[in-house]
Amino acid sequence: MFGFSMFHDISRRFETTYCCYSVSMLPGNERQDVERGGKIIMPPSALEQLTRLNIEYPMLFKLTNKKTKRVTHCGVLEFIADEGKVYLPHWMMHNLVLEEGSPLQIESVSLPVATFSRFQPFSVDFLDITNPKAVLENGLRNFACLTTGDVIAIKYNSKLYEMCVLETKPGNAVTIIECDMNVEFAPPVGYKEHEHIPGGSGAGGSQSKQQEDDLAALMPEPRGFVAFKGEGNRLDGKKKKAGKDSAQDDDKTRQAYVRGIPDYDYNIGTLRFLRTLKPAVNVKEEKDDSDPFEAFKGQGFTLRKS
Repeated sequence: MFGFSMFHDISRRFETTYCCYSVSMLPGNERQDVERGGKIIMPPSALEQLTRLNIEYPMLFKLTNKKTKRVTHCGVLEFIADEGKVYLPHWMMHNLVLEEGSPLQIESVSLPVATFSRFQPFSVDFLDITNPKAVLENGLRNFACLTTGDVIAIKYNSKLYEMCVLETKPGNAVTIIECDMNVEFAPPVGYKEHEHIPGGSGAGGSQSKQQEDDLAALMPEPRGFVAFKGEGNRLDGKKKKAGKDSAQDDDKTRQAYVRGIPDYDYNIGTLRFLRTLKPAVNVKEEKDDSDPFEAFKGQGFTLRKS
């Protein structure tokens, strides 16, 4: 008396064991699109069986190596493999510790949508990329899901970058199809922060000291009255030699450079360029001072008349 339409179709799980091979063993042309992503190629009989089981879409699978107890998750790209075989990317076979022709258990699963993930690059060269998040986003377009502990490979500028999936939320395995996921990066393996040696010896200390000396030379000269700024003259008429003392005196007259003190007189919207400018010398003054000073060159007079 009751029709079958009253009962909803109960989804059953797909579970089969196949012999796995790398994508390089796939007949035909080289498939770089499979190597760059996280999807596998299954036989046509798997598609027929999956449609009968009424599984959820998108099709996601759990791959298990029973020998090593390694587990990962993936999607499916095509159903063109030979019967009894599946083809995996090389990095996925490396994570599962599989060899060519090893048995692999595949079962259908339903995973939560990703909200957060954290990656750690295996090379310091990853820091040279200008926008790493954009590169990662572009590389993850060929992935269907992520599993905590997996080491994925992303190709950028003809170079392969490997990174470990440290954390995924809300679970250890998540789907990244049509999701809004926050991404964080851990420091790459082998990365060391530059240690700062304040005023210490060595290359770092000498370089900072030289920089402070250069900044002190850019400080403006004092204006107005400066005490003890005159010059001395010798009785024998010889000129005073310019040595280290004169250079030190010039440095003393300048304003001392103190690091870390802001300019409180700064006006917003103005730029101040410190330059060492030579004072303009008038030509007339040069002519007047052209005759050097000579001691005891005056004329003498006698009281007696000749």
